Amino acid sequence: MKSVIGWGFIGAGGITKRVMNDFKELSDAKLVAVFSRTEANAVQLALPYGAKAYTDCEAMIRNPEVDAIYVATPHHLHMEHACLALELGKPVLCEKPFAPNAAQVRKMVEKARETGTYLMEAMWTRFFPVTRKVMQWVSDGAIGDVHYLTADFGFSAAENPQSRLFNPDMAGGSLLDVGVYAVSYASMVFGSKPIEVLSRSRSTSTGVDARMACLLEYENGQMASLFSSISTSTPQEVRIIGTKGHIEVPRFWSPREARLIIGDRLEDTIKDERIGEGFGYEFTAVHEDLRAGRKENALITLDESISVAETLDTLRAQWGLVYPFEG
Repeated sequence: MKSVIGWGFIGAGGITKRVMNDFKELSDAKLVAVFSRTEANAVQLALPYGAKAYTDCEAMIRNPEVDAIYVATPHHLHMEHACLALELGKPVLCEKPFAPNAAQVRKMVEKARETGTYLMEAMWTRFFPVTRKVMQWVSDGAIGDVHYLTADFGFSAAENPQSRLFNPDMAGGSLLDVGVYAVSYASMVFGSKPIEVLSRSRSTSTGVDARMACLLEYENGQMASLFSSISTSTPQEVRIIGTKGHIEVPRFWSPREARLIIGDRLEDTIKDERIGEGFGYEFTAVHEDLRAGRKENALITLDESISVAETLDTLRAQWGLVYPFEG
């Protein structure tokens, strides 16, 4: 792999612009191409970085200067774009959720393994120094045996049927937009798929989930209580509770600090004094994997991405939420 990895971005929406604010600071990465179905959007993102704008996705992927692909299109297009890149032998970092359902995630993973090409879900939370420290506290037994986790991620958005958040044709709803962070965090801490899922949701006028609450039970009796919403603002915090103490992670999905509390005593803290949002951490992880010849990342394996997608499917099935493209 080259010392500077050339990236092609599929999608030129809001998330891509935020990513670029951090990406441009990486010394071993360069934006070389951008695809969007709308030429003006592709040009707007590409031009400041000297990248080439495309409205033909396959042509962009085939560009020999493109060493890796970042997929940042709406959820329902992830599988199409990721599988095209994998088929053409380009490593893929694909935004979360990997795909709207587990069947599509499995197809993506099968394509990656069939072609021997790198694939990773862009669950950026895993790569923050704060998250790594939290997992060290857990694995070191700092809070004893972990029994319970709570996580919430909610914000209030004006209902707009055309917005991807509210449009069922684009796999809208709180679960796939922000609830996936909570489900994935519980998966990371407990290291397995829940054996029982209990949940409730309330729908928007368009039929997607405005908010949901769930209780997940794991094999050894551990439990997670999770909440997500696109109609209600919440603290966006994780608490991991053990027999000796607990861990608090404010803004857990993009954390800047965490606190280790034993009894009522603050035992330890970690702070991330980064500049920017922190998207660079996941790109650095991909670069390290590619240079080491790995086909997936150890912190968010492909099998775990499938497992999380299966849990998301279970939740939606309990509410009867089926997207139009799922039949």
